[in-house]
Amino acid sequence: MTAIRRSRLCAAVLTALLPAALPALAQDAASTTDTAKAKTLDRVTVTGSRIKQTNKVTSAPVAIITRETIDKSGSTSVGEYLQTLTASGKALNPKFNSSGNFGYPPDGGGIGAGSSEVDLRNLGSNRVLVLVDGIRWVNESSASGVSGSADLNTIPLSIVDRIEVLEDGASAIYGSDAIAGVINIITRKNFDGADVHVKYGSYGHGGNDKEGDITIGGGGDHFHGVFSASYVKTDGISSSVWPQSSIAEPGAAPGASSATPQGRFIFCDPRIATGSLGSCDGGDVNSSADSWDITVGNGVVPNYNGGVANSNGAPGNYAPFTTRFNYAPYNLLLTPNQRKSIFASAVYDINDSVSLHGKALYNERDSANQAAPEPIFLGPFFQSGGIADSISVSATNPYNPFGIDLCAVASPNCGTGAGNNVANMGFLTKRPIELGPRIYNQNVQTYYINLGLNGALNWGNGMDWSVDFVHSENKAAQVFNNGFDLTKLKAALGPAYQDASGNFFCGTPAVTISGCVPLDLFGGEARPITQQMLSYVVVTQHDASKQVLDVATANLTGDLWHMGDNLNAGFAVGYEHRRYAADFSPDPLRFSAIPNQQASQDAFAAPISSSYTVDEGYAELQVPWFKEFSTDFAVRYSNYSTFGGATTGKAGFRWQPIEDFVLRGTYSSGFRAPNIGELHGLAQFGPTLKDPCDGFGTADAAPGTAAYCAAQGVPVGFNQANTQVTSVTGGNPNLKPEKSRNFNLGGVWSPSWADNTGWSSKLDFEADYFHYKISNAIQAPDIQAIINACSTGALVAGECGLFVRPAGSGGNLGPIIDTLANLGQITTSGLDLKANWVGPQTSWGQLSAALQATHTISYRAVDEIGFAFERAVGVETDNSAIPSWQTNVQFGWKYGDWNAEWNVRYISSVTENCQNAGSDTTFCPDSSGAASSTGFHKLGSTVYNDVQLAWDHAFGKQDLKLSVGANNVFAKDPPPCVTCTLNGYDAGTYDLPFRFVYAELNYKF
Repeated sequence: MTAIRRSRLCAAVLTALLPAALPALAQDAASTTDTAKAKTLDRVTVTGSRIKQTNKVTSAPVAIITRETIDKSGSTSVGEYLQTLTASGKALNPKFNSSGNFGYPPDGGGIGAGSSEVDLRNLGSNRVLVLVDGIRWVNESSASGVSGSADLNTIPLSIVDRIEVLEDGASAIYGSDAIAGVINIITRKNFDGADVHVKYGSYGHGGNDKEGDITIGGGGDHFHGVFSASYVKTDGISSSVWPQSSIAEPGAAPGASSATPQGRFIFCDPRIATGSLGSCDGGDVNSSADSWDITVGNGVVPNYNGGVANSNGAPGNYAPFTTRFNYAPYNLLLTPNQRKSIFASAVYDINDSVSLHGKALYNERDSANQAAPEPIFLGPFFQSGGIADSISVSATNPYNPFGIDLCAVASPNCGTGAGNNVANMGFLTKRPIELGPRIYNQNVQTYYINLGLNGALNWGNGMDWSVDFVHSENKAAQVFNNGFDLTKLKAALGPAYQDASGNFFCGTPAVTISGCVPLDLFGGEARPITQQMLSYVVVTQHDASKQVLDVATANLTGDLWHMGDNLNAGFAVGYEHRRYAADFSPDPLRFSAIPNQQASQDAFAAPISSSYTVDEGYAELQVPWFKEFSTDFAVRYSNYSTFGGATTGKAGFRWQPIEDFVLRGTYSSGFRAPNIGELHGLAQFGPTLKDPCDGFGTADAAPGTAAYCAAQGVPVGFNQANTQVTSVTGGNPNLKPEKSRNFNLGGVWSPSWADNTGWSSKLDFEADYFHYKISNAIQAPDIQAIINACSTGALVAGECGLFVRPAGSGGNLGPIIDTLANLGQITTSGLDLKANWVGPQTSWGQLSAALQATHTISYRAVDEIGFAFERAVGVETDNSAIPSWQTNVQFGWKYGDWNAEWNVRYISSVTENCQNAGSDTTFCPDSSGAASSTGFHKLGSTVYNDVQLAWDHAFGKQDLKLSVGANNVFAKDPPPCVTCTLNGYDAGTYDLPFRFVYAELNYKF
């Protein structure tokens, strides 16, 4: 097929597919002059400035990632590739099994299940601005909150032409959120012909990846368009297939949850101590003299035997509770993800000065998360802050083996005889494995429409202008299966009676609860919960959220005055109006108008519905004082309907003292406005928190904590009932914007003596020093670091008040208020190093090599009273590490139609605090080699190897390309992490432990 026929075919297809994008205009236009074409080609806009310029090296560091580079990586998504950059920190990705069993983090953004985000400089994904073709992208909604970050899974890889990464603050250029940097994804525009791409890959343990997409482009004299459709499906991988993730605490005896299939029962039976009711320590279930902490054995039908202790010190055929439940095999190492998208863009030249352009995208994602069967936690030891703490078990429940009411709270309706107001139950737990795992299914839909005009003006030395209007939506729905309705669970454990036929009913003969079946939490695995019982208490829950972003922007750029020697002072000015709107609708069971009375066993969450507007104006000026030296300045004023105005500025310079070397630098101020989730979110979170009072008064106690624990009223021999400690998290309507200062100083050296020699065709070096300081940083208190400091006396007031142990809790921590605040400041600094070498053409091919390395020198976060957070360089905390060094090295070989690529990724070692390791201290030996809760565990340095071999014109077929490759080719295991909450490793820093092998075909015609 000839090029002309291909172009006509593509134009015909696009005309059929994109009728809305074709304007009803038929004006003839003279062809652009050769001079204007050359001008357009020579001067381009690079991320970090709106001014078109010719210099390859600008004052700010910008990494331009070509489509070819992305294809060589074997990545399945934009987010997957960007998270391998050395400047990238921890960000959500499909390796995070972010199901709702932990609740919702403090930022109001929800759990982000199934999304893929990007972090730069370890400053958080909400401090990175994501653009598509220079215009903001809508933030994600994961059906669990309102996020301040963009989900890169909403941008199909098939539409990407290149990615520009601005590794510098840019609030003065782009406004809020650009504190850490900018990701600008440039879509395909000048594509002609058709490209069909298919790919299949597998981890060998599940996680099969299937991809297919088609891109068609073409046009005529005045019109050009691109259409793309893509499909990606990645299967999940169970945590059970890898030894490290198949146990809840790697290196320890399997098990971390006190909710077991056999059940756990902590209660005081007053008949045992004195033979009468009312003697249970005033309602506190603490004393070993009159309290049980028992479970039933595997396969054993429970027999309390009147409370008579057997040889092991437990009553009847019960046993002391010791073995916890291993929930890990039910989790996922990789979450399943399916994405379908359609994209179209078109440009119509109205005349030689004005063009109409448009883009439209629809992307749909289906993803899922999974967790172990929903545990049932009842009683005041749980300290959820909800009604689960106050659910009692009636003595008339036909399955209650103890013969007395298990009273969670003092109540006239609980208990019999003289002690009817005594709360004699501390903790009742049960893992109903009969129910099956918790399943969270998300459906996320993204809509994007952009219409605009751009053109040229013959004013002065010539100017370019553009006007754009964008409407975008991201809406999500989540279905949660196999959760409990607490109100029904309370009824099923309450009073019950038996009719003349032997059938059991909830309530009393006078008042029967319709449909209710008494629930058996006491039979262990020998007497499973029946389906009839589960059908009454189990409920499907539905959550939804939505974010909308509307943008209207106008920009004008050109030259202000001529400075001689082909030097012109360039400028850019513009105006932008944005409207943000967001809604979050949790299932009614998880939100109640009565505080702490949510009817879901899952975490509490409050609805959100809010919007705000922003009006901004900016100006840039670039002055080339002489050929070798130029300066650029930018200022932006932003007016928010939520808090008022803010002004940011930026100054930079570019100095080229010799032809081969450029010195550059920038200094800028920035800000980040609190987003809707941060302002209005309110939810419940269950962070894994190691209570330093666990083991108080025994050899297992953390050193230096005795005085604190005694003052807190913690009983001797205390064992933390549940490591997931309830916290109330979410937004704060009084938040102020974050402010930042950052500077960057660096240079680029391209020695001409390495050009076109016998050993080199091209050689480049690049080095940059960066420093960021964020004040009024929006974050929640680091409760693990604070309670550790409080327990040892390092903190004695202020934030220590976050931790209380209510009466009746058995010494367990009550709900912690962990909402957002402008807590202090974050500073970080480091070095970026880059090198690129291309060898000469030889008879055996051409070699190339490239290096990118980031050395993070410092990272420090302190709150308003000067208390330092645990997160630092070389430290693993909160499922996140900041390695001192991250380095990528690529080696390439090209010979005719063959291309080979070898990529080596290095991550330096980090350490984690063993005090935060829970009961698993196997990797934390003391000086004698014995397991210890003191000291630090080292996560060793890690090296990953990725390879790819590509064959152009495969099998003698013109324009057919075959690629085969493997990522993590040596199946390197990530280092074990004892403080990480799921799967025993840090999924934000390290790869999956398996080799990913793939093959793909590209056919262009």
